[in-house]
Amino acid sequence: MLSLQETIRPSADLRNHYNDISKQCKEKKEAVIITVNGRGDTVSLSYEEYKNMKARIELLEVLAEAEDDVRNERVAPISETFNDLRAMLQEG
Repeated sequence: MLSLQETIRPSADLRNHYNDISKQCKEKKEAVIITVNGRGDTVSLSYEEYKNMKARIELLEVLAEAEDDVRNERVAPISETFNDLRAMLQEG
């Protein structure tokens, strides 16, 4: 399981110390929570961490959909599935 470290910083730091925040996100792989008036407002993280997180979420969505298909008996025998895939590949 992924455990993303978090740091909290005020919005003024985003203006005044952007390079430090960027470095913190990239090098330490931390999420930086930006606060406004003491409340969480925005989260900053490296582009790589964002892409990884997005890919994990998309995979979880596919797995949840597959689990729902199994639960609702919307499945086919594996041999039938492979035969359909072979036929599609031969057409292309």
